[in-house]
Amino acid sequence: MMLRTLLLSAVPLALAGAACLPVTGERIRAQDMAKAIPAFGALPAELSLGYAPASGSSRTYGTAELMRLARRYGLAEPAGEVCFVQPLRTLTPEVVAAALRAVLPAAGIEVVDFSRQPVPDGDVRFSLSGLARPSSADPTALLMWRGEAGPPGNGCLPVWAKVRIRLHGTRVVAAETLEPGRRIERAQVELQAYEGPPGWPELAQVLGRAVRRQIPAGTVLEERLLAEAQDVLSGERVRVEVSCGRARLLLEGQAQASGKRGETIAVRNPSTGKVFRARIQAPGVVSVAAAWPVEGEH
Repeated sequence: MMLRTLLLSAVPLALAGAACLPVTGERIRAQDMAKAIPAFGALPAELSLGYAPASGSSRTYGTAELMRLARRYGLAEPAGEVCFVQPLRTLTPEVVAAALRAVLPAAGIEVVDFSRQPVPDGDVRFSLSGLARPSSADPTALLMWRGEAGPPGNGCLPVWAKVRIRLHGTRVVAAETLEPGRRIERAQVELQAYEGPPGWPELAQVLGRAVRRQIPAGTVLEERLLAEAQDVLSGERVRVEVSCGRARLLLEGQAQASGKRGETIAVRNPSTGKVFRARIQAPGVVSVAAAWPVEGEH
């Protein structure tokens, strides 16, 4: 008897869920409401009537709320209530693979695994920014690719896929030993054809930068190995441009610290041993503006 009572009490809830109208996006519009109450079809289709429910949940417009909307827009007052729901679905390998190939149509993509949690109706979107960078040159390496599913904005949920990607491309390889801090020149690197995952820095992203540590020849240059180059390195000879009014003087000095353009570092005069402060103007060039004579030069 108790079991029968529980089953009967569940029937109205099931019927209410089945009666909810699907809605996508952040707002419930007049065209959505018109599916339940035709009178709302007289309003502009995109007119917003309220916020849509979150993904997987529902929102019910009761009789009183519907009557207020009808009076506001001069419609006949309806009876009853209307329920809306943000429907969910489970992804399939085909849907995930299609979304990934839309980003890299020329690549061979194998979907090894993907998120199984229900997601809102709507597009499944991936971008290159969500693809993890390869940690090795192994073409069989698994990569995590993160994206989102559902209408942009309200109700959009994150999704992921573990993939193997085979793409024909080129990588930048050190043609000689690269020293940390020094700008990478074109003659110091070469391009190497490869087949495997994308994500390696392109030539334009390498030239003019530096490596974080000494890199032997033959090393594939990964993003994690690269850093912004210093315009002046500690211990190297620099050209010192001294200005005092209209007077200009060129000297040679030795940098006592590394730095970038616009930064101030200590520079030593090799002739006198005196140290003064100078601003980095360009690679290997610093300047000093001071009352004559320059401190450290007498």
